[in-house]
Amino acid sequence: MRPHPGQSPEQAPAAGGKSGALRAAIFGINDGLVSNLSLIMGVTGAAVDNKIIVIAGVAGLLAGAFSMAGGEYISMRTQREVFERLIHLEAHELATEPEEERQELIDIYRKRGVPAHVAEQLVDALHRDPDLALETHAREELGLDPEEGLGSPWGAAFSSLLTFALGAFVPLLPFLVGSGHAATLASILASATTLFTVGALMSILTGKRFYISGFRMLAIGISLAAITYGVGRLLHVGSSSL
Repeated sequence: MRPHPGQSPEQAPAAGGKSGALRAAIFGINDGLVSNLSLIMGVTGAAVDNKIIVIAGVAGLLAGAFSMAGGEYISMRTQREVFERLIHLEAHELATEPEEERQELIDIYRKRGVPAHVAEQLVDALHRDPDLALETHAREELGLDPEEGLGSPWGAAFSSLLTFALGAFVPLLPFLVGSGHAATLASILASATTLFTVGALMSILTGKRFYISGFRMLAIGISLAAITYGVGRLLHVGSSSL
């Protein structure tokens, strides 16, 4: 298949597997937790009433969750439309320029070390079945798998909303049942424990030692929360002096 404007084989969307779903869930929880923890700590640093902290936390949870869901839906929908367009173009070229497509596939196999006569026999056998030919060209030229597709945009959106909300709820919960320094400390401890756990789960994907991934995620999350808390304190001090 000849290159099409704005698309290359390296840019073509690939189907996700179980590792992709786990990765999305981990990052969804992490994004929700870190963003809402930073927001809540920033408001807490400003020494405002507990009711304001809860309102800010709930607003951050809802805004972030719906934003993530909307963004994921648009992303998945666009990738799906690109996927369908490329498959359609490939099918059209197979129908109108079969010899050129045949030679392209032969060249691909030859570059992989397949002898010329074997590559020709293989491609000729594949081209006897139009569906198999389309599937093979899509996979070999574009990295697409017509049988697997990209999943449901609505499913991806709901998953993003759920995982983000779950993460964002962790630092908010202590302020729903308590207030003051006790709630702040409980929020930090709950968030730190969750951050370490989420980071440790990352080791399933990366193969790194679980405690290295865990402490790295913990350090990043707590550092960002500390910065926003400091900003909140500065704003509180500044406003008090006016």
